[in-house]
Amino acid sequence: MAPLRAGAGHSFLLRRLHSLSGIVPVGLFLIEHFISNAFATNGPESYTKQVELLSGFPFVVALELFGIWIPILYHSLYGFYIWYRGESNLGEYPWMGNWMYAAQRWTGAIAFFYMGYHTWHLRFSGVHILSHPGAAFGKVQLEFQNPWIVAFYVVGIVAASWHFAYGLWLFAAKWGITTGDNARRRWGYMCVIIALGFIAVGLATMRSFFHWPLQPLDNGAGLESILAR
Repeated sequence: MAPLRAGAGHSFLLRRLHSLSGIVPVGLFLIEHFISNAFATNGPESYTKQVELLSGFPFVVALELFGIWIPILYHSLYGFYIWYRGESNLGEYPWMGNWMYAAQRWTGAIAFFYMGYHTWHLRFSGVHILSHPGAAFGKVQLEFQNPWIVAFYVVGIVAASWHFAYGLWLFAAKWGITTGDNARRRWGYMCVIIALGFIAVGLATMRSFFHWPLQPLDNGAGLESILAR
């Protein structure tokens, strides 16, 4: 794989920060997000309680801004920069390492736009779920009435899961945690299991929104009336 032109000088520190931010705090947020959403498998009431818990944190806006959104923005934008400065040579060298590199870039891009849409829809359009936690389950159900959105969520979940799992493998290699081919190979198998686990949890969570009857939004308008408009 050809060396990246962004790999000299001060970019070493930026790359290390990019690698670290993908695990802490972005990776930890992804784990928490999957776990929190998985409460939907226990039904609307359980999901509502989880949303109430998260929205009840003190300084929740500041925590999200500095602990989640700014790190995600840095990790994403610098990742796009690395991709832009790199040289794509899959045609000349179709090796596994090159395919994995390309897959990491593409899954990162998909996950970025997926998170952007997901955040905009749930947080900034329609019923404000931080103020009305009881609307959260029904709002997702309403969104899933569109089969294209369902397909987009499936692709987004797979992309985010793969990107994080392979990011764990890269992090361990870059930071000297896994030394030698055997250690990297064994950790690679574990990362595949992690990716499949995240995908399974994400798809099971999505299924739960179809399993339960359509829930009314807590602003006084039911989903049925909204769909009928």
